[in-house]
Amino acid sequence: MTVRESRLRGVRGFGGGAWLWAAIALGLAAPTGSLAQVATRVPPVVAGAKPVTIERIKVHSPAIEGNLEGETADRDVLVVLPPGYKSHPNRRYPVVYALHGYSIGAEQWIGEIHVPQTIEGAFAKGAAEMIVVLPDSKTVHNGSMYSSSQTTGDFETFIARDLVGYIDAHYRTLAKRESRGLVGHSMGGYGASRIGMRHADVFGALYMMSPCCLSPRDAGPVGAGTADPLAAVKTLEDAQKLPWGLRAQLATAAAWSPNPNKPPLYLDLPVENGQTRPDVLAKWAANAPLAFVDQYIGALRRYRAIAIDVGDRDGLKADAAKLHEALDRYGLANSFEIYPGDHTSDVAGRFQEHVLPFFSKNLTFQGR
Repeated sequence: MTVRESRLRGVRGFGGGAWLWAAIALGLAAPTGSLAQVATRVPPVVAGAKPVTIERIKVHSPAIEGNLEGETADRDVLVVLPPGYKSHPNRRYPVVYALHGYSIGAEQWIGEIHVPQTIEGAFAKGAAEMIVVLPDSKTVHNGSMYSSSQTTGDFETFIARDLVGYIDAHYRTLAKRESRGLVGHSMGGYGASRIGMRHADVFGALYMMSPCCLSPRDAGPVGAGTADPLAAVKTLEDAQKLPWGLRAQLATAAAWSPNPNKPPLYLDLPVENGQTRPDVLAKWAANAPLAFVDQYIGALRRYRAIAIDVGDRDGLKADAAKLHEALDRYGLANSFEIYPGDHTSDVAGRFQEHVLPFFSKNLTFQGR
């Protein structure tokens, strides 16, 4: 069922420059912990839930090789195998790929969504058993944006080709698009929207949780407090000492405005020497899903189901509604729910009660 608000107001007060937009769009507020771990509500334990198995592996990605930042092409990946995986050696399973948000990696992501408890709980409450894969796409600037860049590497292809190929080759999967789901939260929600639109030949159902970065933003006014620290960066080590919001801008620039001729960071910022650079802002705008969704309507029609959700106290609510409205405009079936919560408070409960049941309903399983 679609739940909507009749009136949605856009997020205001983005003044302070593109760095502030990046901070807000990627996570709404600077985290207080060094690892950006946030507290999320834990759903009640489901009685009788059977244990899943978590395997920690590395997946080599040719798409990430040779990037200018020196990101490793051997990516950490968590694979969650359902309770029946070992006891039913002839059974094959659908796979759901779950993408984490900005400033965290896969290990922090499973903490925020309380895996294994939520996956076990979803199965115990009736969701069909599936494999859940959580890749790590954290970079030196805390996030890849799941994009393709010579600076960071091609994380889009890592997810859509290298990772999927590895999982199909090493686990008992149903290796077809109708049995693959893609979900992500925040930056991961952006990744799900971007990869979902561009790789509908790989995935069969799509879920975006509080997706960030959907619409282009103006640079806004920039003061010395923003420009001076960025201008002082001479090494990657210097960049890693910057405040969270400034690192968010570097992550965005590394993904969307790379510059192989500009060491040591190999990127262009949207403001240089106090002046806005329209060419860089144009590159950022070209990576906004609300700017390119019209080009992928035919691809999106291939999905059996598309879902978007967002909290009623989440500053990303207005853009999520715009994406829903864009899909509606083309007659694309999609569910859109605004639920009580902020950007992160209920992500664990949503994963158990909504995300996995959604894929249970909309992916193709063996024998059905």
